[in-house]
Amino acid sequence: MIELYTWNTPNGRKVSIALEELALPYRVHAIDIGKEQQFAAEFLAVSPNNKIPAIVDTDNGQRLMESGAILIYLAEKTGRLLPTGQQRYDVMQWLMWQMGGFGPMLGQTHYFAHYNAGKSEFATARFVAETQRLYAVLDRQLATNQYVTGDYSIADIAIWPWASRHEWQRVALQDFAHVLRWYREVGARPAVQRGYHVPARVNEIPMP
Repeated sequence: MIELYTWNTPNGRKVSIALEELALPYRVHAIDIGKEQQFAAEFLAVSPNNKIPAIVDTDNGQRLMESGAILIYLAEKTGRLLPTGQQRYDVMQWLMWQMGGFGPMLGQTHYFAHYNAGKSEFATARFVAETQRLYAVLDRQLATNQYVTGDYSIADIAIWPWASRHEWQRVALQDFAHVLRWYREVGARPAVQRGYHVPARVNEIPMP
């Protein structure tokens, strides 16, 4: 059993989608970050950085924070969604691209363009421009691949939840035809649809 500590955010949805795709049994512990539950001592024992998501694997006692590390762990535990050989590094580099760029930069766009619109024109312009650049990078990659690295993998699972907030990012997916095709295809997967609504249904999947 995987004990999942999460909330309805792109990072949280990565792990619930992966658990659904891998058909691993899991129990959800909702950590309401709006109520600052991530700072509770009980959660700190699982996630020293006070960030969701985090897991405890009751099979072996393994505790993990950081969504990218969790995705790798779950893929290796099941032998799925992370190939061997050269393709493993293709998946890993795109997972790191998401962790280092597509997530953090889009998160800053959420902060300045969505939550604090009009408070800093410079910051908004900077992060919206970088968001557009990153979508263009992804679009070029998907022009020659059905999924990010060819086969469906944890790279797709890491990237897709961030793209699902394109409306917050001032991004029209119609401007990125290959991303749009991929986004719709991944979003139609039953496991993605189930995982998106963990720990609770707060909105339907935005589907352009």
